[in-house]
Amino acid sequence: MKSQMLVMVAGALVLVGCSASNTAVSNNVGSTAVVPDPGVSPSESSDDEFDLFEEQLDEAEVKIADPLAGWNRAMHNFNDKLYFWVLRPCARLCRKTVPRPARVSARNFFSNLSAPVRYFSCLLQGKRKAAGRELHRFAYNSTVGVLGLADPAKDKLGLEPAEEDLGQVLGKWGFGHGIYLVLPFFGPSSVRDAVGLVGDQFLNPIRYVEPTEASIAISAVKYTNENSFRLGEYESLKSTAVDPYAAMRNAYIQYRKKKVEE
Repeated sequence: MKSQMLVMVAGALVLVGCSASNTAVSNNVGSTAVVPDPGVSPSESSDDEFDLFEEQLDEAEVKIADPLAGWNRAMHNFNDKLYFWVLRPCARLCRKTVPRPARVSARNFFSNLSAPVRYFSCLLQGKRKAAGRELHRFAYNSTVGVLGLADPAKDKLGLEPAEEDLGQVLGKWGFGHGIYLVLPFFGPSSVRDAVGLVGDQFLNPIRYVEPTEASIAISAVKYTNENSFRLGEYESLKSTAVDPYAAMRNAYIQYRKKKVEE
């Protein structure tokens, strides 16, 4: 059901995007000052990304076609309420009750499961060395790292994960963003990245867990655990922005441009 809905949404978005102008310019992603989890290493990938967000936030104004601004603002407000009413309380509870080493292990485990997305995204961009590194990381972490609960590939071998996805692949192939979109639950996106997200879901092993309720529950655990490391980031962006919706849009598009250009 979940994958069928994503495919239907992506199909509709492609039709809309084909009729809209692709006006992605200096794209930025933003998050402002990060409030880190005590003891979390600043070398962790998500923290590095948000540091990059902060550095680039004020570089340039982003422009992208936003003909669905009414829908997008409604979904932005929906996601905002979802975060403050549900996601943040759950993340706070997780951070308070689950020891940090356990949360880091869970984070490593889910990162290891997402190796197929990174591997095929590297391969489709012609990044053979990065693709080979992902295979090496997956094999080493799945064995020596005990099913990915640890990341000895990074800690002992210095093999960093490749932050790649199918949205970046489409960008490398010359596809523009199309129009800006805010997806319920998933947040900021575009026609191109929404299509890439559908592909990412098909490469995600969690999607194939049966029954569907179990797959959803595992995903909820994954994102709750991840949010426990990122408490304060969205709050900082929102508190310093005159228009949080526009700030999030500009921030997201610039970040995606940066990732495609890497």
